[in-house]
Amino acid sequence: MATVVLIGTLDTKGAEYAWLSARLRESGCDVVLVDAGVLPPPQDGPGSDVDAAAVARRAGHDLDALRAAGDRGAAVTAMAEGVELVVGDLHREGRLHAVLAVAGSGGSFIAARAMQALPVGVPKLLVSTMASGDVAPYVGSSDVTMMYSVVDVAGINSVSSLILGNAVAAAAGMAAHHERSVNRSHPEGRPLIGASMFGVTTPAVDAARRRLDELGYEVLVFHATGAGGRALEKLAAGGFLAGVLDLTTTELADELVGGVLSAGPDRLTAAGRAGLPQVVAPGALDMVNFGARETVPERFAERRLLVHNPTVTLMRTTVGEMTELGTLMGRKLAAAQGPAAVLWPLGGVSAVDAPGGPFQDPEADAAGLSSLRTALKGSAVELREVDAHLNDPAFAVAAADRLHQLISAPADPDTGVRSGPTSDSTSEPARRARAM
Repeated sequence: MATVVLIGTLDTKGAEYAWLSARLRESGCDVVLVDAGVLPPPQDGPGSDVDAAAVARRAGHDLDALRAAGDRGAAVTAMAEGVELVVGDLHREGRLHAVLAVAGSGGSFIAARAMQALPVGVPKLLVSTMASGDVAPYVGSSDVTMMYSVVDVAGINSVSSLILGNAVAAAAGMAAHHERSVNRSHPEGRPLIGASMFGVTTPAVDAARRRLDELGYEVLVFHATGAGGRALEKLAAGGFLAGVLDLTTTELADELVGGVLSAGPDRLTAAGRAGLPQVVAPGALDMVNFGARETVPERFAERRLLVHNPTVTLMRTTVGEMTELGTLMGRKLAAAQGPAAVLWPLGGVSAVDAPGGPFQDPEADAAGLSSLRTALKGSAVELREVDAHLNDPAFAVAAADRLHQLISAPADPDTGVRSGPTSDSTSEPARRARAM
């Protein structure tokens, strides 16, 4: 039978969780109720399967001490730590096929932390008073589903019963489906590759994806919009991927310069920490992303700008910024625990950084390459300069083939690290790239 784990602050929302538990059981699900509340629950409230003291203890905290301290922020954080660990335990034990929470801001923070820690594909539904605003802190880079509660989570009434009834039906259906998926015997799937893409690098990624498909891989493409980069990093860290084809590293530019599509300071690190083979390119490093033209900060008013569409404005990176980006990329890749290669296209790094294009700037691109070369000096990372544009099919196929070589190379018996065939970090014409 499918099991839905309920995460609730029973000190304030006992009646709501009693109702949810009853409706889920009517839907044919088992229920595990986890109490994330700090204060004692009402005497007439629902009994929890994992009480608040056990939740606090799982994270190394004492519930009585949390109550006595009187620090709500610290208590909420401590309970979030405990819930994350408890929910993870339930999942590993096979006692979780979906997780459901109904909450205000504090409860949403607690539940979202646990949900984000679960693997991709495990159903996660958060009904929240916060769902009509910025949901990034609750969703992160995971597959959390959020539903707006419309009314406050304060009792069961004619409106909340409709909203929560839908949530119960959704959680029960997802749990049943997930249980069947877990129990079904699947043939071994194709190895997964994570790839990064932007509109201005789409031809390259499409060509590389086709080549990797021919080689027997399944390619998961992530749109490099900040959230996409974080999702790619999370899957790389979580052991889902056989390798990473990071052709679009534009999020590094947004993080450095202050654009709106940063994936955070840890971008381009997870594959290296996990020892995954990775092939990287400077795709769309020629640009920093902003919203509509009028939203571009005043300090950039004299910079080279391109209105990509009414909601996206691009700004060309300068020689100085490209120098910093090359150094940053090199330092991150030099720390990788697995095989890594950088393919640098000498003909331009995006669709608009091409001969005659609005962002063509050979001097800036060369500065990025030069600083990258310096940062990689003495490391095991391969740097290959290819005399082609990033979106040239020859470049894309070369990158895909190189990743396949790195994945296929035997691992060192002492270190466990693969070491594929090497190549010189010198320019190669496109015709040689095609022959790889």
